Amino acid sequence: MDIQKMMEQAREFQEKMAGVQEELANREVTSTVGGGMVSVTVNGRNEIVDLKIEPEVINPDDPRMLQDLIRAAVNDAMKKVLEMSRGEIAKLTGGLNIPGLF
Repeated sequence: MDIQKMMEQAREFQEKMAGVQEELANREVTSTVGGGMVSVTVNGRNEIVDLKIEPEVINPDDPRMLQDLIRAAVNDAMKKVLEMSRGEIAKLTGGLNIPGLF
């Protein structure tokens, strides 16, 4: 394979990758914990775009419980974003694990 062809393929891959990253950035995932008491929505940029807390879970005498629920919801949502990203990248690479992509 000549170097010119390799460079063209690399450029095409880079363009496809940029498109996938933009698409992923606009997707959102939601995680709900505590039987629906706390839900967090995160976008593909790992930004929290929505947080809902049911009033009955807010107990000034037990802030630890609410903290744990929020932490669990955020961590789960972030995990879902990572899995979503890995799945889309795997489609692009044909399942080939390329270091540094995810």
